[in-house]
Amino acid sequence: QVHLVESGGGLVQPGGSLRLSCAASGSIVSISAMGWYRQAPGEQRELVTVITSGGSTNYSDSVKGRFTISRDNAKNTVNLQTISLKPADTAVYYCNAHVVVVGRYNDDHYWGQGTQVTVSS
Repeated sequence: QVHLVESGGGLVQPGGSLRLSCAASGSIVSISAMGWYRQAPGEQRELVTVITSGGSTNYSDSVKGRFTISRDNAKNTVNLQTISLKPADTAVYYCNAHVVVVGRYNDDHYWGQGTQVTVSS
C-alpha cells in the first residue's frame, strides 16, 4: 500500500507565496513521476504540474512562471513552491504519484487527500 500526505496549504493574500509538500510512504519500489492537481469548487480537477524521476517537468499555462515543482527521490517527496498567488489559484491541491509497489510489475496511480489553498485578501 502507498500513502500520499500533502501539507502546507492555508490562507494567503494575493501576491503571496506558499510551499506545498507531499510525502509518499508504503511498500514502494520506485516512483516514476509525481505531480500536483487542483480542483476548484464546481470545476474539473486539472493538472498543475508534474515531475519525473529524471527531472523532466511540465506546467499548465495558468501557473507557468509562478509555480515550481521539485522532488527528492531519496525521500519520496515532492514540493510545490508557489509565488504571486492569485484568487484564481484557490482550490484543493492533490498530490499524485505513479508508484511501483512490491509485488507489482507496472506502476499504479495514487492520490493524496488534498490540501486547501485559499488566496484572498
